[in-house]
Amino acid sequence: MAQDGENNHRPAQIGLTAVIVAVTEEDPRVLVARRMTHDLATPAQQGLIPLAFDTPETLPFGPFEPEHHRTLELGLRQWVSEQTGIAMRYVEQLYTFANQNRDPRELTGGPRVVSVAYLALTQETPVAGTGEAQWRSWYFFLPWEDWREGRPALIDKVIRPALTRWIDAAPDARTARTRMERTAIAFGPVAGTGHFDLLRCLDRYELLYSAGLVKEAIRDAAITASVAGTESPTVPDEQRDAAKALGSPMALDNRRILASALGRLRGKIDYRPVVFDLLPPEFTLLRLQKVVEALSGIELHKQNFRRTVIAGDLVEPTGQIEASGRGRPAETYRFRRDVMQEKHDVGIPLPLPKIGG
Repeated sequence: MAQDGENNHRPAQIGLTAVIVAVTEEDPRVLVARRMTHDLATPAQQGLIPLAFDTPETLPFGPFEPEHHRTLELGLRQWVSEQTGIAMRYVEQLYTFANQNRDPRELTGGPRVVSVAYLALTQETPVAGTGEAQWRSWYFFLPWEDWREGRPALIDKVIRPALTRWIDAAPDARTARTRMERTAIAFGPVAGTGHFDLLRCLDRYELLYSAGLVKEAIRDAAITASVAGTESPTVPDEQRDAAKALGSPMALDNRRILASALGRLRGKIDYRPVVFDLLPPEFTLLRLQKVVEALSGIELHKQNFRRTVIAGDLVEPTGQIEASGRGRPAETYRFRRDVMQEKHDVGIPLPLPKIGG
């Protein structure tokens, strides 16, 4: 293993990651891949070890290659096209992820991997390419974020008890207080009062990781111990059971990236017309509402939603009727692009779900 002095001079490598989002049949979806052969791919993704020993599912990604990629975004588009067959339209830079050892191969002499993540909104289309890509439900990875049918039972049955055990196991009063404060910020006061902050998606995932309650935390602790030549930490059955209940894992820190993207999208609903990028040119108000609900994770009052959208001059009627086959024919609308020149904030305000229900 490299000495500390050598670690300081180890070069970093830039990775490019895409969070590609669609909403299909009221289900928020994200595009994932399982196979790739570039140097940043994990052994499982490269087919070098059995899948049972690692999590191959990842957001589409690849290394930035200055000799081939004129810009970061063009490099990203190349990898996405190669791995998924998707040609992205508008993309925006999400965040740069550069935590030490976010790629565990750094522990054994590998480079620090700095990933520049991008967010893209689209409509679901068939996938192709080399990455064994597929569309997956967003809440399959982050199930505690879906409040559309009310407060998720998972929070009270699994998360709250597990976090309480974590707080009680703190080595001192100061650490216990810090853990309690983080829990209150992420999931609301323990007493069950107040509101659930929709935008703190990253805080919630990082809290669950810190408490060892997601599979990635258990995996990474075992890898660190193996590299150090020590025994893997003992994981109680109740902790493993909690990790099984808290969604499917992803390779490396991809669920952290996904949680960051969800928080960004939810925040933008309030002041930017992002939801219209997920819709066809003409749509019903019900379909618009279902897309907003899918991304926000909460159920909206039908009449209040319609009043908000129409009063905000966000849409205009097309004069056409859509027969959905699931009820009465509904009038269709289109997004009023002129509103972006008329107003500074062009979005749909979201109510805050109550912690108690």
